[in-house]
Amino acid sequence: MTQTVAVVGGTGTLGAPVVRDLLAKGATVRVLSRNATNVPAGAEHSRVDLTSGEGLAQALAGVDTVVDAANSTKAAEDVLVTGTARLLEAGAATGVTHHVAISIIGIDQVPVSYYRAKLAQEEAIDSAIVPFSILRASQFHQLVDGTFAAAARFGVRPTGAAKVQPIDPTIVAARLADAALAGPAGRLPDIAGPKVQTLSELSRAWADARGKHRLPLRVPSWGRMGKALAAGALCDPAASTPGEDFEEWLQHD
Repeated sequence: MTQTVAVVGGTGTLGAPVVRDLLAKGATVRVLSRNATNVPAGAEHSRVDLTSGEGLAQALAGVDTVVDAANSTKAAEDVLVTGTARLLEAGAATGVTHHVAISIIGIDQVPVSYYRAKLAQEEAIDSAIVPFSILRASQFHQLVDGTFAAAARFGVRPTGAAKVQPIDPTIVAARLADAALAGPAGRLPDIAGPKVQTLSELSRAWADARGKHRLPLRVPSWGRMGKALAAGALCDPAASTPGEDFEEWLQHD
């Protein structure tokens, strides 16, 4: 029987390829977002707002599985924690039988407010009545790219011992789509990029590929956060997945 899957944030960096993968697998897909811009062809659209709960009950009517790919760094608490609680409550009320969420490797080891919100999101999902699957992934190539681009505008290139294991979000999307159709499995095995690299290695590759050589600025590994990053808290070598590493990805992006 064809599943109906709602993808929250289904127009974003991760959500859009999740939608395309689900459609290719024969699912009926409903994109839940604040506007209909960039909704992948073949998907339905329902307007919702996680920060207010607007539209959730109507959007989840008849939905079997929810894939939550929504994200916000500026309003992390409102979207990831309070918004997730609203989404779970609406899902329980409308008969959703599987809630799938994306999270991040190392959020319980690195003291950053955004990671604390992600951890609280995981806890909300774990304590809800809707059966769930949670996939933790490493940082996306686009995030690393954007970080270096922002630094370059100030004339610097970050360097240091911090370790990152960037991954192509389309690979994560494929894993999420499979998880959505497979049924609730709790905490799934982590997924990470093919290579662990230091901040210095990644920023050098970025500068060469983008042709934007800036003044190297070392980011010290001080304090609990710096030490955790240098120790590879955001990485999981055992979860290494085939695909393009950051340097390869830069060649065509």
